[in-house]
Amino acid sequence: GVVLFCGKQKTEYETLSSIVGADMCTRDREGPYLAKDAIVVTCAKGIERATGNLLTDMLERELPQHRVAVLSGPGFASDIAKGLPTAMVIAASDVAVAERLAQAISGRTFRLYPSSDRIGVQLGGALKNVLAIACGIVEGCGIGDSARAALIARGLAEMSRLVVAKGGQADTVRGLSGLGDLVLTATSHQSRNLRFGIALGRGEKADPLRGELVEGAFAAAVASRLAEELGIAMPITDAVSAIIEGKLSITEAIEQLMTRPITTE
Repeated sequence: GVVLFCGKQKTEYETLSSIVGADMCTRDREGPYLAKDAIVVTCAKGIERATGNLLTDMLERELPQHRVAVLSGPGFASDIAKGLPTAMVIAASDVAVAERLAQAISGRTFRLYPSSDRIGVQLGGALKNVLAIACGIVEGCGIGDSARAALIARGLAEMSRLVVAKGGQADTVRGLSGLGDLVLTATSHQSRNLRFGIALGRGEKADPLRGELVEGAFAAAVASRLAEELGIAMPITDAVSAIIEGKLSITEAIEQLMTRPITTE
């Protein structure tokens, strides 16, 4: 059997950008009702603020007797529900399990690619929301599509550095769960994170704790802290985090990014 967990609610005690944790999936609540051979698949995107753990880590902690996989990639729920062609990634530590899940869940208009890189798939899903906010700020400020393209490209480099530092694979970042999801979220107005960034860029008051869930607003600070702990440079992520926290103005952030020391790509 396969059990899907999709987190979209907001909570403070788990403080994830998207929540699949103790309030949603616990041994006491869901554990007794799962078949012994059930595979748990998380469709949520986030990082635990306190520890930097990924959602699969949390699910394995709560349901240690079950195998855990993650489904992520460029797919709006409304498009999937309408039967519009969509391709995403499903990752498990055992690629054979991922292949089995891909075969079971895929359909005529919904195609899954199996992967064994749960770290890369999950971090791609969390970080693309941060970068979508940055692209929204660019749009809201009206500073041009060239700036958006630069953010997408350099943001992808940041994503790759963090994925590799956490033990994932750089190739995953260039696939559907990284580049694919980033392009979708950073360009489509269906994206809550892009719309949040646009509001910030226009100088409007935007509170991520009110209204729609804006995953990137929570993930930015977590990713920025992780980057510092791991000793890797993530200047765009740092800037988004500082803007949301009110520590940096958008004008100052743009100046900082554009005056960084010149290096090779």
